[in-house]
Amino acid sequence: MKDPIIQCDQLSLLLGGMKVLDKVTLSVHDGDFLGIIGPNGGGKTTLLRVILGLEAPSAGSVRVFGGSPGSFPARIGYVPQRLFFDRDFPISIRELVLMGRISNKKLFQHYNKRDREKADEAICTAGLERLAERRIGDLSGGELQRALIARALAGDPELLLLDEPTASIDPQMKTTIYDLMEHLKEKLTIVLVTHDTGTISRYVTRTASLNVTLELYESALSPNRESLSALYHYPVNPVIHHSQVSRTLDHP
Repeated sequence: MKDPIIQCDQLSLLLGGMKVLDKVTLSVHDGDFLGIIGPNGGGKTTLLRVILGLEAPSAGSVRVFGGSPGSFPARIGYVPQRLFFDRDFPISIRELVLMGRISNKKLFQHYNKRDREKADEAICTAGLERLAERRIGDLSGGELQRALIARALAGDPELLLLDEPTASIDPQMKTTIYDLMEHLKEKLTIVLVTHDTGTISRYVTRTASLNVTLELYESALSPNRESLSALYHYPVNPVIHHSQVSRTLDHP
């Protein structure tokens, strides 16, 4: 059996004197689609930052592709929770997606034919070919999220990390993004952080709940109000997303 792509062993992290992650043990293997759920402040984004090499653990160990986090940036695509930029800046989707090739370039090296082909391939995968020349300031929230996913895919990664890719977009656009995930999981290993708990049983292969400590489920978790309310510490009504329809568990 191949070594795990991500291996966390008793990982702990203190930030500002507060324990954000506590003895997290986790293995992610080739072909996994892991969904990570949990409340705000539970450490989900921090865990991704540790995997990327942007935060150093206080205790325990982390290996990514058999090396230290941050050693293989070209093998990882990352879609952050928030991207702060000037929406009025005159840049198109195509130009934004090309930026995903930077990790494959040497300093001051220009984009070449292969870079442009990979960017165009990622744009098509994300279903944005008709919008490729549109300025990012003219995009809807869902279109922008797909453009950011395309940017991550342009680097031709083996591992895709996504931090709340459907936050603040409407249910129909959420469905298109999750359908894109369904397609991508056939060729990529994916770690998805989400509050959209209804995606768990529909798309992912394994689930982890993270609130400082982590509990791993070796299959997709079918969410229920009781288990999620215990995790989030307040009442939760799961929402199940289907290909063209979203419905709450309370109202079939």
